[in-house]
Amino acid sequence: MTAALGDLTELALDLRTGWEHRTDSIWGKIEPELWALTHNPWAVLQAASPTRLETLQRDPEFRSQVDDLIAQQRQSLRSPAWFQGAYRNGSLTRIAYFSMEFGLSEALPIYSGGLGNVAGDQLKASSDLGVPLVGVGLLYQQGYFRQIIDADGSQRALYPYNDPGQLPITPVRDRDGEWVRLKITLPGYALWLRAWQAQVGRVKLYLLDSNDPANLPTYRGITSELYGGGPELRFDQELVLGIGGWRLLRAVGIDPEVCHLNEGHAAFAVLERAGSFMDDSGQPFDVALAATRAGNLFTTHTPVAAGFDRFEAGVTERYLSRYAETRLRITLSDLLALGRANPGDAGEPFNMAYLAIRGSGAINGVSRLHGAVSRRIFQSLFPRWPEAEVPVGYVTNGVHTPTWDSAAADRVWTEACGRGCWRGPMDTMGDDMRGVTNEALWELRAQNRLELVGYVRERLPRDLAAVGASGAEVASSEGLFDPDTLTLGFARRFASYKRPNLLLYDPGRLIRLLTDRDRPIQLVVAGKAHPQDQAGQAMVQAWVRFVQRPEVRRHAVFLSDYDLLLAERLVRGVDLWINTPRRPWEASGTSGMKVLVNGGLNLSELDGWWAEAYSPEVGWALGDGMEHGEDPSWDAAEAEALYRILEEQVLRAFYTRDQNGLPAAWVARMRESMARLTPRFSANRAVREYAETYYLSAAAAYRERARDRGALAASLLTWRETLMRHWASVRFGELRVETAAGQHAFHVQVYLGDLAPEAVRVELYADPAHGEVARPVEMTRGAEMAGAVKGHVYSAETPAVRPPSDYTPRIIAYHPAARIPLEEARILWFR
Repeated sequence: MTAALGDLTELALDLRTGWEHRTDSIWGKIEPELWALTHNPWAVLQAASPTRLETLQRDPEFRSQVDDLIAQQRQSLRSPAWFQGAYRNGSLTRIAYFSMEFGLSEALPIYSGGLGNVAGDQLKASSDLGVPLVGVGLLYQQGYFRQIIDADGSQRALYPYNDPGQLPITPVRDRDGEWVRLKITLPGYALWLRAWQAQVGRVKLYLLDSNDPANLPTYRGITSELYGGGPELRFDQELVLGIGGWRLLRAVGIDPEVCHLNEGHAAFAVLERAGSFMDDSGQPFDVALAATRAGNLFTTHTPVAAGFDRFEAGVTERYLSRYAETRLRITLSDLLALGRANPGDAGEPFNMAYLAIRGSGAINGVSRLHGAVSRRIFQSLFPRWPEAEVPVGYVTNGVHTPTWDSAAADRVWTEACGRGCWRGPMDTMGDDMRGVTNEALWELRAQNRLELVGYVRERLPRDLAAVGASGAEVASSEGLFDPDTLTLGFARRFASYKRPNLLLYDPGRLIRLLTDRDRPIQLVVAGKAHPQDQAGQAMVQAWVRFVQRPEVRRHAVFLSDYDLLLAERLVRGVDLWINTPRRPWEASGTSGMKVLVNGGLNLSELDGWWAEAYSPEVGWALGDGMEHGEDPSWDAAEAEALYRILEEQVLRAFYTRDQNGLPAAWVARMRESMARLTPRFSANRAVREYAETYYLSAAAAYRERARDRGALAASLLTWRETLMRHWASVRFGELRVETAAGQHAFHVQVYLGDLAPEAVRVELYADPAHGEVARPVEMTRGAEMAGAVKGHVYSAETPAVRPPSDYTPRIIAYHPAARIPLEEARILWFR
């Protein structure tokens, strides 16, 4: 390999080229047509002829450009980033981020939708910020399905093969140069897994693949499809991800302090991590789990309990019995109890979210509202605890802005905030953006809209021809859309709870909006329905048939095979993004966040991220902030509200122009949305929040518990065992309340039996009022009561702003190193 070809390979194999566009011109020179279609540097380099590459390498300008890019890339990777500057002491050296899917680039199609987009964007932001993270996932032979729309509007699913040789990945090799292969024991056979790696700037993504020649044909297909097959295939994939993923990290010498589970799919990693600690320390499983769980973080994305993966007893017993007995040295029933709400119920399915909770030191949802919804979902695991105190926090998702911004948007942000503004703290970005002129902002929107119109005009004829449309239909699509018309985008997974057909509720009214002579609208729709979701596919077909109507054809399009490349075009070009889920079933949603950096506005249900982002200055909102389930009358009411907002507010703001021909009201919303929301809902903010709120504390807690072969973890287990033996003897005596000088004084008798006072905490609790956070007041232990065995009076004072009846004493377990109630949920309330 020549030095020049080696440099091109280095550039092409780094997925950072997907968001740092400095190398784009190189790939365009090598294979212009393939680059335009795929934006996949590795595919371009693989397809290029040796003659073409030799010719370019003899071109001094081309060679100089490559040399400069290589030097810049290597220098940027060596330079300290935000994390190295903020946290120099090295207390956190590695986070392992496990996810079933990663949406990094169309060059690596191992993603389905939102979950993968979040995972990919967080890896990219971790690279920008220097957060020491590695990703762990699966390499799918086919990935998620590709969508074809037939002439009648029906969806057809295709599964093209992901040839590893055409993907920007390389085998993981050991010190001797051997390809790293791992063995997992399945019933009756061994499963061999091949290890691959992808480079994402500073971050590595490790991927496991079951398509090894040593495997049985059935086992070779374990990593065939993303979210395909039945429950047993899903179970196998999650075994590979969690158990295989942790073993891969060990095999390559990575020992992370923090394990971040992006959804419950990866929960088996907590078991294998505990098994590794058993190997290293000689401790039994319960001590190992108590030590390692402090370093595990579980992020749930699921807004309904039915969305968690559950597996019936037959599957779990067949696959886990030997693992429990030989690897973890516990009984199968003890292992299965970790995944059940009622550990003693042998008929209850095994819930991966419950396993993740019982194996983690912290849990978070992905928006403020989703955090509250998740506390409700998981309350059954914390009986008698108030919903507000169920231990689920939240980190609202964010998007990797450099991935989703257009060239025009990048210029505006760079001029306003400086180059590299997305790689560190963003304290002044809002004020900087508010200084951008109306003319510059409107020029940005005009340029982005023009590029989207050009893309639609180029792509739609090609799509129509591919499904056998007539020459007249193809010709009629070539000049559609107008670069000066208000452009709406609506693209997502087609599932009933997302209500993708709410905008289509009254077709006649929508047609009148689209075709209004003075204030027209043009609409771009895209999205896939799962191949097994017949209702979702019917909604896809309804939209396709709608846009085929003669009066609609020039005003609305449905673009097939919604993927990252199409998403980039849409979020850059649309003026308004619409999202219409049923509250609270959109855990976060990120599609609407992607338009922010490009000056796009949102009209969305008050759900997910928009419930905390919305104000009248930045966009428009649907709904009343309440939950209405699947009530058809509420759907009708919200459809009416959607049309009315478009007619009375959106169109007026867009088409009302000042003396300079600018829509001043629209641009004012653009500016405030960009200034206020873009930094706040960026992956930069989300990753820094994860680091400062969870990763650093998790690493410290894990190190403390793991020290001295898990001595602290063992002491925690001793404390829990003591609580279990003696909790039944704990009781309250009398309660006395005195009110004077604006203070309530509470005095309650507490009998602890054989428990030491230090093993519990006595608190005064009141339900939070007016949206406040509950703040229990610790009660102080007085002297032992005369004639009582382990009887004490506990006292506390509170301001007399609420009646004494609002307050209730309670006794909870306490240990300075325990996470209460996550690790110990015993609680006793005063009668």
